[in-house]
Amino acid sequence: MPHDYICNMTSVLYFVKRFVAQLRKHQLDKLVAVILITLLVGVVGMSVFESTLSAADSLWWAVVTMTTVGYGDISPASPGGRIVGAILMIFGIGLLGMFTATMATMLIENRFLEGKGVKPVKVKQHMIICGWNYKAERIVAELRADQKAARSPIVVIAEFQDKPLVDDDDLYFVSGVVNKETLSRANSRDAFGAILLADERVEHHVRDAKTILDTLTIKTITPDLYACVELVDRSNIEHCKRAKADEIIVAGELSTNLLVQAALDHGVTQVITELVTNRIGNDIFKISPPSDLIGSTFLDALTVLKRDRDLITLAIERTSEGRFLANPSNNCIIKDGDQLVVIGIERLANDDIQYKTRKKWWNILNT
Repeated sequence: MPHDYICNMTSVLYFVKRFVAQLRKHQLDKLVAVILITLLVGVVGMSVFESTLSAADSLWWAVVTMTTVGYGDISPASPGGRIVGAILMIFGIGLLGMFTATMATMLIENRFLEGKGVKPVKVKQHMIICGWNYKAERIVAELRADQKAARSPIVVIAEFQDKPLVDDDDLYFVSGVVNKETLSRANSRDAFGAILLADERVEHHVRDAKTILDTLTIKTITPDLYACVELVDRSNIEHCKRAKADEIIVAGELSTNLLVQAALDHGVTQVITELVTNRIGNDIFKISPPSDLIGSTFLDALTVLKRDRDLITLAIERTSEGRFLANPSNNCIIKDGDQLVVIGIERLANDDIQYKTRKKWWNILNT
């Protein structure tokens, strides 16, 4: 039996199982059973009283009558058949009306609960944003501007009553503080990463304490989830590291450094601003080095990537050692498992097939 056929049958069975479970959850299984029994009575009654009709024609007539479509291609001629038809019309429209009304209520209720952030989120490889402050909306906009996260789901955990951004269909909301229950509803075990924002509603001197506690909660429940944490006080970095934060950004520190650089080297901040936003110009991101560059020197990789993909290589992430080599020596060897930090117009595909295809078309266009 073909593998695709087995997969399709498994998907259908799973869907049917979930559908039946939802019917039972909302107590619709009995109503569906009554509808099917009524339909069966109509089919049997027509087969008995209208001997000229086949079972298939009786089923077709019963469905058309219950749904009040009334094509008129088949109609009962005997008194018994007409009585069956009248019963089917009266009970059928009422039962189907109850079913459709209940289904509509379920959909509206489901949408309402999603907006209130009380339903579990069933997405994977998503980004979790913990907290919501004045920077959160811009963070979402930056994520959407990057090809890697343009259509990826985003889950917001915040102490709100309603979803903060209603116009983003790929943004989901979980209401509450960061704890085991909300992280479970946010499906944190299948998330790509987490961004923890400072809570502006609490006093300035306790913001970091709350953020560090949220970080510790996340890393305790999902230790493999990559956590990027915003702090307001640099002196709390060590505490945040003890909470196992993967990356720490001190709010205001970067802007202070940029102001100094702007005073020393006029205009240099324009380049930095372009690189750290996904919405304009060049971006800075990581790629896996093409297989034919493994074992090459940094200078060779720099030359090849600039020539063939118009990318400028800034640094090497040596994942085996857990460190970055910014502007390494020309003779530094690119190893298997390394990541390259590059500057480019857009995030390109990393696999060799797409790389070679792009390289081929690049050469054709430049001949």
